[in-house]
Parts: sequence; C-alpha cells; structure tokens
Amino acid sequence: MATVIPFTGLRYNPEKIENMAEVVTPPYDVIDATAQERYYQRHLYNIIRLEYGKIHPEDDEINNRYSRAAADFNTWIKENILTPEAKPALYRYEQEFTAKGEKKIRSGFIGGVKLEPYENGVILPHEETLPKHKADRLELMRACKANFSPIFGLYADREKLIDLALSEAANGAPPDVSFTDETGEAHRLWVITDSEVISKVQQAMADKRIFIADGHHRYETALNYQQERQTQAAKQPDGAATAVASSCSATPDGTITYQCTREPAYNYMMMNLVNLYDPGLVVFPTHRLINNVTGLDKARLPEQLKENFNLSEHTLAPDRSNLQALLKLMEEQAGFGAVQASMDAVNGQTMGNAAPHHHIFGMYTGENKFYILSLKHEESLYQIMPQGKSPAWQGLDVAALHSLIIEKHLGIGGELMAKAEHITYTREEESAIAAVDTGEFQLAFFLNPTLVEEVTEVATNGEKMPQKSTFFYPKLITGLVLNQL
Repeated sequence: MATVIPFTGLRYNPEKIENMAEVVTPPYDVIDATAQERYYQRHLYNIIRLEYGKIHPEDDEINNRYSRAAADFNTWIKENILTPEAKPALYRYEQEFTAKGEKKIRSGFIGGVKLEPYENGVILPHEETLPKHKADRLELMRACKANFSPIFGLYADREKLIDLALSEAANGAPPDVSFTDETGEAHRLWVITDSEVISKVQQAMADKRIFIADGHHRYETALNYQQERQTQAAKQPDGAATAVASSCSATPDGTITYQCTREPAYNYMMMNLVNLYDPGLVVFPTHRLINNVTGLDKARLPEQLKENFNLSEHTLAPDRSNLQALLKLMEEQAGFGAVQASMDAVNGQTMGNAAPHHHIFGMYTGENKFYILSLKHEESLYQIMPQGKSPAWQGLDVAALHSLIIEKHLGIGGELMAKAEHITYTREEESAIAAVDTGEFQLAFFLNPTLVEEVTEVATNGEKMPQKSTFFYPKLITGLVLNQL
C-alpha cells in the first residue's frame, strides 16, 4: 500500500542558526496576526516568512506574500541558511510534552510519502476541507516548489517494528537537533541514512494504510499541485524530472542499496508518521464558536433543544473557576474518562466499533449560563441522524452536534458551512467563554474528545467527519525539515 521514501531534506544550518527555537513556529493554521508578528520579530530567518508571510496593502498578482516567500527561500538556500542533507534520509522525530498534567513522549518519523488519490484506499482522510484554504496553500506551493511543513499521518503497527528499527538506528546517539520551544515542549530529531534501516521501514510500511490526522488541506493541495506539474511535464517531455531515492532493495549479494527511479519529487509529500499504538498519541476536542446567525433567540434556544436533548443548567463562576469541573462532568457523563483508548484493529481491516458512549455537549449562551446537553434517546440516534451514513459516522459526537443542533436549529449547513462565516474553531475553553461574554460570538459549544478508533473507523469506511473534528496534540513544529519539489 503506502510507499515511503527517504528524501534530501533542507534544514537550518547550525553554523548560522544557533537556537532552533527562534526560527520554528506552530502550523500556519493556528497562528493569528499577533503571533505572526511575534515570529517576524523573533528572527530574520524565522520560517514564518516562508510558511505564512504577511499580506501588504499594495500586494498584487506579481508581488505578494507568495512571491516574497519564494524570494526568501531561494536567498536562504544561496546563503547557506538552509542546507541540504548529505544524502537522502528519514528523520526520527520525538516530541516531549505535558497533557492533562502527565508527561508524554510521542515518537514518529518524517519521510516522503507517495501521493495517492483517496479512492485508492491507501491514504485516507477523516475531515472535510474548505476551498479557500486549499487555494492559499496551492499558491504557496506554486511559488516556492516546496513543502515547508509535514502532514501528520497515522499508521497501524501493533508489533512496533518501525519504532524499533528507528530506535536502534539512533543507537543512543544524541539527536542531530534538540531544542525546547516557546510552550515548553521538547523537540528531538535524528537523521537516519542507514540504508538497511530505511529498507526495513519501507518494507514494513508497504502493507499499511495511512490515516491523515492533520493536514487535509495540504494533502489535497499536493494532489492538485501534482496534477498541474504532470500536465506541464506532458507539454514539455524533455524537461528533467527531480530525482528522488524512491526505494531500497537488496542486490544479489545481499547488499542494501538505494534504487533511484528519477521519479518527480512532486509525486511525494513530506509526512510525519506516527504509530496508532504510540503511547504518546493524544487527541483533544475542538470546540465551536457561533456568530452571524440572524434572528437567533438565545433565551428560547434551550427550550427548542429539548426536542432531542435533556438539559441541565449550571452557573459558571465569574472567575471561571468551575469551568474545568463542568468539562470533566461532560466527559464523565459520556461514559469515558480518557482521551486514549486501546486500538484493537489490524491494518487493512475495518476497525471494531469504538467504545459506546453517551452523546454529551456543553453550550454557553453568555451571562454565566452553561448548559450540559445529553441526547434523550441514544437507541434512536440512527433514526434521527442523516441517512446514507454509516453507524460509525452517525455515532460521532461532532456529527450529532452539527446535524441535530448547528444545522437543525441554527440553520448553518451546506453552503453556509462551506463559506466558513458562522463557525470558528478553538481548543481554548476560557477564551471561548470570554468571546461570548464580549459579544464577539453568540454561542459556544463544547465537545468531548473524538476517540482515535472513531477516526480510523470513519476513514476506513471512506467517509469524512465535519471539519475540525479532532485536535491531535501537540501540533507538529514547522521548520525542522523542508522538502523541495
């Protein structure tokens, strides 16, 4: 199934950049204008200038954030700010972080993954995407011909053969890159060029599917970009293709060696791949903020929701000191107390049903009124949810929220959802409450975390969850490794 290759990554030159924490950022889609300015000021060579540059009032089709990113990218390469790896490599990547007071380490590896249309069943999405976000990423890819940030993918390796091979390759050596970012998360990167190890990883991945955890817009952008480049290449058949080391195979004498196919690099996308069985895999919920709903009567809404839900009203303390207790109560009422759940599916097979739970939501309407909503008749859920969907999709908390509340009672669905003018997504509970109190938003809805089993089960069925159904924590850092196309 999945084809994984080593690639000649570009990395910041340690002789030029002494502190990596000064030049990396979180993914572009969690960076607001304030953070963008902070990263601009932090360092002249911060990756923000490439991945998510500023928009200027005088920008036009020729001079804009994308053309500036391309110019900076080329200059940084010429000035050896960014330098290529000596030979094609995979990159073992560890993130050490704290989740709900517990120290965790998530391990994965960065490599090139061959692009596959979703219908091939090799790389599977789980979320819907929005056109305007893909248009932005496509313009950047056209201008720079590069991936500046990896897509986050998941694979199933119960025996952890890949983790073992990469750990043995590191062999206790210090990481090639090690730093702590502004949030206190530690990042460690090992460059793996041992051809035998790379071959083991490739062979182990060859029968596996990849589930996209984060980066759906960028993956679909890469497919569009690939199609563009293939069309251009067909018109210029003599144009030289970018060579990539696409496979490792054994010669008759047993030697492991790279076999270069001279396949265009744009047929591959840089991904960070994490084992579904990794103990550091954490999923948080993404909450919903609602605005611009004409005629919304917040006083009547709780009564309207009683059609399908039982409501309990709680008073939120002025200092928000009981907010976390209310969110914890939601989790307990749902019937599961942890984000992590055991994975009992084997690769290539439909997963067993996720652990049953009750559908519980939080709703904040302002004036310290916090409601906990519980579905009245769990046994009839599949009758009241949209038909034509699998039981796995119908059972999702986020699907129930969108279908039974946001679309049914607020009128946000279909075209309005695609316009992205009514829903804002956040993981920050206290800031969501504040946004309603200030009048910036009308309502806030709070969810329990989506289980990893639910993600893979829906994806395996060929279905997609509503946008921003998951928040795999922590986000991958941008700027560790770059990939030219």
